Amino acid sequence: MTHLLSIIVLLLKINATKSCAGVSLKTQELYLLVFVTRYLDLFYSFISLYNTCMKLIFIGSSGCIIWYIRKHKVVSQTYDAEQDTFRVLFLLGPSLLLAMFINHEFSFTEVLWTFSIYLEAVAILPQLVLLQRTKNVDTLTGNYVFLLGGYRALYLLNWIYRFMTEPGYRQWIVWVSGTIQTAVYCDFFYYYIKSWRNNERLSLPS
Repeated sequence: MTHLLSIIVLLLKINATKSCAGVSLKTQELYLLVFVTRYLDLFYSFISLYNTCMKLIFIGSSGCIIWYIRKHKVVSQTYDAEQDTFRVLFLLGPSLLLAMFINHEFSFTEVLWTFSIYLEAVAILPQLVLLQRTKNVDTLTGNYVFLLGGYRALYLLNWIYRFMTEPGYRQWIVWVSGTIQTAVYCDFFYYYIKSWRNNERLSLPS
């Protein structure tokens, strides 16, 4: 739910301020790709109404954010394309190659699911680079990134608990990817907590 909360915070920021300043379109597009490739089971499997709704919400909300940044006549004018220049091919290529060679089963849906796991671990990098370039980070954007990283950190605790209480519980691909994803956020967490404790505006070093 922390992940969903982070998306709600970002949508509220964009809608309320009519600005996407400090938001990376590249990261949002990567997350949409993560959700689309992960939730292909929507076409052939039904777990529960809640599960289906949550998957559709993640896909739809990501698409909505991208629409705001690309197409909204006011919001799109605030997008800083000159700063948001991270080369996402350096994330897409390795993620796909890893998914093809390191997976649970070499099938179309399983490879794409594994690809989504690897890609999610690094999808936030364009956003973090953009925030470093713009230096000062507004409160809502900072909260969005913090909640997004916090949800994965909470997953680590869940995995540790399940490992200790469920015999045979092993998910090496998810564990390693999740640990890398959390590590990517560590620098941001440090400066976020530091700014909060000092009651200062969040600023990331170059």
